[in-house]
Amino acid sequence: MGRVIRSQRKGPGSVFKAHTKNRKGKAALRPVDYAERHGYVKGVVRDIIHDPGRGAPLAKVVFRDPYRYRLRTETFIATEGMYTGQFIYCGRKAALQIGNILPVGTMPEGTIICCMEEKSGDRGKIARASGNYATVISHNHDKKKTRVKLPSGSKKVIPSANRAVVGIVAGGGRIDKPILKAGRAYHKYKAKRNCWPKVRG
Repeated sequence: MGRVIRSQRKGPGSVFKAHTKNRKGKAALRPVDYAERHGYVKGVVRDIIHDPGRGAPLAKVVFRDPYRYRLRTETFIATEGMYTGQFIYCGRKAALQIGNILPVGTMPEGTIICCMEEKSGDRGKIARASGNYATVISHNHDKKKTRVKLPSGSKKVIPSANRAVVGIVAGGGRIDKPILKAGRAYHKYKAKRNCWPKVRG
């Protein structure tokens, strides 16, 4: 008889499902609209909150709906230096300031960014963990492509229309402090999913 190895046991789910009861919802950029493609929209940071199972804090940002009379609350991943009451500008014409969201094609080379889109309009997929960032390396204006350096160190060519947040993700330096005892590891992974302790034998 062979052994059903751990990765196979995780397939069906059951006890290996993620612990999502107190999570604060999907953290993503605004759905791309006319206002962002051609100008900018202004939002205000209402709150910065902790999300269980995530190292980085989240920011609740309130925007006015550009199409009807109401407010829209978006959940962004907070960048280092973000504060409540801060104005956030999203769009092609937005200024290059910490926390603002603009297409990577409009940023100068060497800009530090996070929560970057992998494909245009996917609302941010790359460099989202605490303390992570990507760097804009160069632009190819003819092909409308931008070369970026990812947190892993690898380089990737993405469309220049992809949006990203300026700055690095908050909550950096989280892994500098040693865990020291098993109880802390237990509580850390209890908020995430059943993946600890790992037996070797």
